[in-house]
Amino acid sequence: MAGPRNISVSEASRPVLPRHAKLKYDETRQVWVILAPERVLAPDEIAVEVLQLCNGERNVGDVADLLAAKYAAPREAILTDVIAMLQDLADKGFLTEVREKTS
Repeated sequence: MAGPRNISVSEASRPVLPRHAKLKYDETRQVWVILAPERVLAPDEIAVEVLQLCNGERNVGDVADLLAAKYAAPREAILTDVIAMLQDLADKGFLTEVREKTS
């Protein structure tokens, strides 16, 4: 069985939560959490918004474009922050990416 795949997040990456992880709202605690086997992570509001946009179809650049438009903020600053946050999640095993299938 292969271990977790390390990814390097870039503007072209199409990140998603891996099959074993779920982003859910915890009604009891009134917070969003990422649930994974034997692990729970409570991302902040901004991380939740980014993760909700990471559907495997949008790339990181698309996510930065949407957030820059929503918050009227410089795209490059948002892109830098989004990449850093997603890379941190990927390094912890909470994120993977969609890759084109080769035949």
